[in-house]
Amino acid sequence: MRRETGKPPWQILGTIFALKFDGRKDKTMKKSLWLLLLGLVLIAGCVVYVPYKGEEGSPPPRERERTYESDYRDYPAEMDVSYFYDYLSPYGIWVSYPTYGYVWVPRHMGLGWRPYTNGRWVWTDDGWTWVSYYEWGWVPFHYGRWGWDRRIGWFWVPGTIWGPAWVTWRWSNLYIGWAPLPPDVEFVMGVGINRLPYDLPGNYWIFIEGRYFQYDYLDRYVLPFERNTTIINYTVNKANLSVRNRRVIDDGVDIDQVRRVTRTEVSRYALEDARRPQETRISGNAVRVYRPTVKKDEAARPKSFWQKGEAEEKLPEIRTGDLEKRVSPAETELRLKQEQEKEMRLLQQSQEKENAELRRKIEDQKKLASDEAEKQKIDKEYAVKAKELQKQHEEEKSKIAERHQEEKQVVKKKLKKKEEN
Repeated sequence: MRRETGKPPWQILGTIFALKFDGRKDKTMKKSLWLLLLGLVLIAGCVVYVPYKGEEGSPPPRERERTYESDYRDYPAEMDVSYFYDYLSPYGIWVSYPTYGYVWVPRHMGLGWRPYTNGRWVWTDDGWTWVSYYEWGWVPFHYGRWGWDRRIGWFWVPGTIWGPAWVTWRWSNLYIGWAPLPPDVEFVMGVGINRLPYDLPGNYWIFIEGRYFQYDYLDRYVLPFERNTTIINYTVNKANLSVRNRRVIDDGVDIDQVRRVTRTEVSRYALEDARRPQETRISGNAVRVYRPTVKKDEAARPKSFWQKGEAEEKLPEIRTGDLEKRVSPAETELRLKQEQEKEMRLLQQSQEKENAELRRKIEDQKKLASDEAEKQKIDKEYAVKAKELQKQHEEEKSKIAERHQEEKQVVKKKLKKKEEN
């Protein structure tokens, strides 16, 4: 039942209570009015609130819809975003990108590079904090967001608020994963981010076996992205980003869960401010990180940048040139072989663990079975699930084998071209 027009129920009830009955009136009239009173009470219990609509038909903005950065508009800042433009220029290329303005694309990255891989996680005063092993890592892994473009690859959109890591999380008994938050997912003041408004593309996710979560150089343990579809179905998603005392907190994966899957204690590190731009460092029980306060400057722009179309055309050649300057084609072929062998090893290990986990769950169910008939039913269910899982595993192996073959062909062409020249 819905109410949109007319007087509010309480005004009508007040009118009824104010009525004075003439003793000479028919008793039927009194009875009718009391029935009307009862009906209005019932109606009031079914009323659905209809929000106010302005002239353009949209509800007025609510306080909770203000973004987190708007809360810092008048906050004292040590620098503006133009500093990021200058600082990151030697490490990548700025691109004028529709919708997001100027975005930064890193250079000198290896095959299949993804953000938040070359480094480690530590538990700090502000929650799970990413410690990047890049000299420039203090900027794009703690300010702003990462986006993906099929033509130019991963790009970073500048932001002005420091956070321990702008990621969302997934985890299970076997895996822990994280993904960069896209530029269009807003961090809302007073609310933070608990759930994403949509599912992230599979290539955003970075998964490792949970036992490696507290290791250094996590890029050594990242599973091939061909595994992501299966693993996503094994895990739960939670962003766990919030604000406490004007600080962004990344609670991320539960501490108890990390203890269970790693079978180690979780050390807590204090965050200490570095005085100058530098690689984030761990010293004793502290993490030293450069995290200046930054303000927006709509008029700022990089001193040098490409248009998006220009970047799409030139970046593949630039990346090839960067790689050839650092290593010879023969060394590139060797590194590719080592990387592919590592990926296959990680894939097989994780698939075997999934099979073992499924068998363990089935055995636990059988222990609780009341009779032999129920055990046989459980065995049949296991056979079906095992077959489905095997099919998924075979598809993953086929996809990764296809990609590996394509990568080999690319390297062979480069070797041949080098020999001809």
